[in-house]
Amino acid sequence: MQADKQTVSRLLKTARGQIDGILKMVEEDQYCVDISNQVMAAQAILKRANKEILSAHMQHCVQQAIDQGDAQEARKKVEELMGILDKLLK
Repeated sequence: MQADKQTVSRLLKTARGQIDGILKMVEEDQYCVDISNQVMAAQAILKRANKEILSAHMQHCVQQAIDQGDAQEARKKVEELMGILDKLLK
């Protein structure tokens, strides 16, 4: 993985902490809207982590295939990204 591991790890650990907090909220029967807001906050952090990972993939893995003149590998990398984008946009 070419993404900044420290940044991605921090984001994922933060999301994990939020999810643990959400579970506690559920167990304590807290207000539904408050729980929903915390779920959305955790999703936002996961999206940021994914953006960091995908950005690094484009800047390093895809660019490397292009720089090496490997058209087949570059096409494969672009197709992988298109698959991810398709899932994100659903």
